[in-house]
Order: sequence, then C-alpha cells, then structure tokens
Amino acid sequence: MRVLVTGGAGFIGSHIVDALVAQGHEPVVMDALLAGAHGEEAEPPPGSVRADVRDPDAVRALLRGVDAVCHQAAMVGLGKDFADAPDYVSCNDLGTAVLLAAMAETGVGRLVLAGSMVVYGEGRYDCPAHGRVRPGPRAEPDLRDGRFEPGCPRCGAPLAPGLVGEDAPVDPRNVYAATKLTQEHLAASWARATGGRAVALRYHNVYGPRMPRDTPYAGVASLFRSALARGEAPRVFEDGGQRRDFVHVRDVAAANLAALEALGQQPRGALTPYNTGSGEPHTVGEMATVLADAAGGPAPVVTGEYRLGDVRHITADSARLRAALGWRPEVGFAQGMAEFAASGLRGTVDVRVS
Repeated sequence: MRVLVTGGAGFIGSHIVDALVAQGHEPVVMDALLAGAHGEEAEPPPGSVRADVRDPDAVRALLRGVDAVCHQAAMVGLGKDFADAPDYVSCNDLGTAVLLAAMAETGVGRLVLAGSMVVYGEGRYDCPAHGRVRPGPRAEPDLRDGRFEPGCPRCGAPLAPGLVGEDAPVDPRNVYAATKLTQEHLAASWARATGGRAVALRYHNVYGPRMPRDTPYAGVASLFRSALARGEAPRVFEDGGQRRDFVHVRDVAAANLAALEALGQQPRGALTPYNTGSGEPHTVGEMATVLADAAGGPAPVVTGEYRLGDVRHITADSARLRAALGWRPEVGFAQGMAEFAASGLRGTVDVRVS
C-alpha cells in the first residue's frame, strides 16, 4: 500500500512512517516543517518532501499513485493566546480542505485522520442525585480560588468522572479543539460527496520519543520532560488531579496502521470515529511524579496555576477501536514513562523511508 503521510516528519507522523516501512508499505512523506514544532533550522528528512498541505499543487503531485492518506499535519496545543486562532484555522482546517479537495480531484478515496479527544470538552460525569450530567466551562473565579472540580450543573454536588464513548456530544472548549472538530466535519463531508472511506482516530495524550521541545504548542508531557532536561522541577497546574489517558506514540502509530489496513471494510460515504487511548487513566500529577522519578530529576511542583480552556477530566473508552480493528496498546505507563525519560526531545527527526 502506498500511503501519503502529511506531517510525516513530526512526532506522531514519523512513528507512523516507521510502522508503515516495517510492514512493507510505501510511505510518501510530506511536512511543512513549521518552526513552532520543528525549530527554525529544520531540514526535511531523507526521502521526504518539504511541502505545505495548504499548497494544492504540491498536494496533487504527491497524491499520484497513492492508495490512502494518513493526515497528521496540524498545529497542536493551546498556543500562546487567541491571536493564534488564524494560524490554527489555516493550518488545520484550510489545510484539511485543500487536501480533501485534491483527494476528490485525483480519486484517492481512503483517509485516516488524526483526531483528538479534545472535541468532547469535559469528559463524562455522573451526579449521585441527577445521573449523567454535562457541566459547562469552569468559571475563572472558581479556578482562581482553587475550586478546580466541576460540580453538578443542577445541584452543585461533587461529580464522579467516567469514560467517554464516541457517541457522546461534542463540546470543543478552545480554538485547537474547534479546529479538530471542523477537520472531522470536513472529512465526513468529503466522504459523503465522493463515496470515500474515512476514519478519525481521536487521540488521547500522546507521549514518547521524538516529542517536540518545550514550546507553547507542546503537550504537557513534553513540557515536563523539557523542564527535567534543564534540571528544573516540572510545574504542575491546578492541583495535579486532572485525569488524562497517556498513550504511547508507538501504540498510536500501530492504531493508524490498523486503521489504514482496515479502510476497505469501513462504510463508504461516512467517517467513523475511534477513541485512541491506553485505557488506563492517570492524573497529571501522577505522570509528572513518575516521569521525574524515572529521569532522576527534582520532584514536581504543584503551582495552582490554570489555563482557561483547559478541561478538568477527559478520558475516553477505546473499546470500539479494539473490537473493530483488533488494536491493543502494548506499552504500559511505567515502561513508557521510563523510556520517555531517557529519550531525547526532537530537534530534527530521523525518518526511515524506503
């Protein structure tokens, strides 16, 4: 199978390229090498093409002879502030629209999209009196006063967090989340219009070797790992009790490979979402402690700081992906964090392309 991997020099994309090569597939690698993720001096890895997914001529040229597309190119994270919104919309949504239009023109009818669990907003919550509830965005006065847990929107009682399924309502809480949901809507529209087959893998908190260095667009695991590399204590926001699902990048790459190989069995004219997580929720504070211990660095510092747009708890049920595609995560939390603590952060990436 010949597969175009957009963002193929990036953190997750480069591991997908490795997985494709290992299974005898032929990746076609393109990446814009944006400075926010790759640094100012990045060069395209051997065998790859430096091109922006927003360039229709470049995309059409790279789609020639391709059987499927694995679309990883995107700006990630919360960024600096709302001034980043045009860049997020341009990279993530305009880029996806250009790619899909080129796929429609060239007849490439199979797509695996890098989605995100951020489309759900807050996770699933249950109130002892009112059952399943959906709390709204947390108020800044509550966050400022250290009241981080959302209460029942009907009675204010403490809530029990649970796992979110793919059929849960979506509620993006920041610009990045809004662009990821828009990508899914665009892909679904493309599938309906062309009879294409599309899968969206809604990633949880992906971590592992080749994460980008400490930038405003990096994930929390990268921020902590960068601090430890400088000999500094990881700074944990809120009280560290935020629940997340940390899934290793090689497991995410394996999920992409499983989705690509199963696209022929997916329904035509539709997009199917799959939550992609380890199935083992951990708190952010726990992750920081395990990572610091593995790195032999200073213990984390819980700061009480917060970011508007962050959600308190979001962990999703990945049973559908396991049942439908036979995927299973293989890298455990302790093993993965120990490897991550010893691995370098990404400046340039060595991507193996045959």
